[in-house]
Amino acid sequence: MTGVFSLTVMYALLAGALAGGGVALLVVAIRGWAPKPAVAGQTSADRASDFVRFLSQRGSVAAVAGIAVMALTRWAVLGIATALLVFTWDRLFGGAAEERAAMKRVEALASWTESLRDTIAGAVGLEQAIPASARAAAPALRSHLESLVDRLRSRTPLPDALQHLADEINDASADIIIAALILNSRLRGPGLRDVLGALAKSAREEVDMRQRVMAQRASTRRSVQIVVIVSVVVVLALAIFNRGFVKPYGTLVGQLVLAVVCALFAGGFWWLRSLSKVETPARFLVHSPELHAQRQEAGHL
Repeated sequence: MTGVFSLTVMYALLAGALAGGGVALLVVAIRGWAPKPAVAGQTSADRASDFVRFLSQRGSVAAVAGIAVMALTRWAVLGIATALLVFTWDRLFGGAAEERAAMKRVEALASWTESLRDTIAGAVGLEQAIPASARAAAPALRSHLESLVDRLRSRTPLPDALQHLADEINDASADIIIAALILNSRLRGPGLRDVLGALAKSAREEVDMRQRVMAQRASTRRSVQIVVIVSVVVVLALAIFNRGFVKPYGTLVGQLVLAVVCALFAGGFWWLRSLSKVETPARFLVHSPELHAQRQEAGHL
């Protein structure tokens, strides 16, 4: 009788979760979802395909893991929590690859700035120095610089081409360097070599700082992952091999208590993730189509 009651409770919780998810999706479909800032060079079709690919891969793994845990433990709450944990694993415990990519981008910016400074030192104009320095650029910037060179060859004004480059890189550190290049392309004043040298030195110092921070956070991130894996393994082992010890969790009240425990764990994991996130300054060299149109109208007037 108790087993039948537990199965009934599990099915009721699963039906409630599915109903709640359906209501949430209905609200999102009616009210819409706030769009993220568009990445330059990426169309809506590319973003949709990336999103579908992400759901098909990560969602399938999360669903399989959740169903497997639910079948082994007969706890709907733990199955749903496992599926959510697998689906959001990279957001909660990842970030190292993103930090390394950002560090490589800043390092590539520093190298390119130094190459541009040295090329300008040979009494070469900025329009000629940019294609020459793009050939030896790091892989993190090479594609963006090649697009910049193509725009310059197609007679795009240098300030507009540099603005497109800032939008493609989408980094606050790049905005500082590109802003100096835009000002020099418009004013044609002296001292660009000294400015580029100072900016390259600042970028090198930022890379060193990020390397120290990443080295300190690597052990903390690994410790958190070990704690999560051990906690999940212990809970699953008790639910599978020692059902009598965790029998109270099979009731309705037990499932509610387990849901509260899982929510507390999730809140702690998200808090740790927010503490480990690097706060980068916001970009200031943002292209505004409305402002560009206003400037064109003012020029015609």
